[in-house]
Amino acid sequence: MGSRKVLLVDDEPAYLEVMAKRLGLQGFATAMAPGGRQALAELAADPGIDVVLLDIKMPGMDGITALGEIRRLHPAVRVILLTAHATVESAVEGMGLGAFDYLFKPCDLQELTHLIKEARGEDIQGQAAI
Repeated sequence: MGSRKVLLVDDEPAYLEVMAKRLGLQGFATAMAPGGRQALAELAADPGIDVVLLDIKMPGMDGITALGEIRRLHPAVRVILLTAHATVESAVEGMGLGAFDYLFKPCDLQELTHLIKEARGEDIQGQAAI
């Protein structure tokens, strides 16, 4: 299997940098996009992206709209929604559109890394699940 990468999508540059660094220390290759449209461009350009961490509340194309486009154009990519402005309605809508899961910011790094591995079909030891 080729290189696998996590795409971080958030309109806060400092958050993107910190998360990329933290995930990098956990062994994940990352790419970053400051919004929904840029995320779609990254996905089109890099077939190695297999998981997207997607903020919901962003200017321009919001996360729910971006999620719908990602699921339509890249159905094999797993999307984990992240937000500091979560509501039950946005969680239900996101899950209905095919999000893999939903986490509140700030999220626990161990929980997030476990969720990324789960989205990839890996077990806790990082081996392919049967």
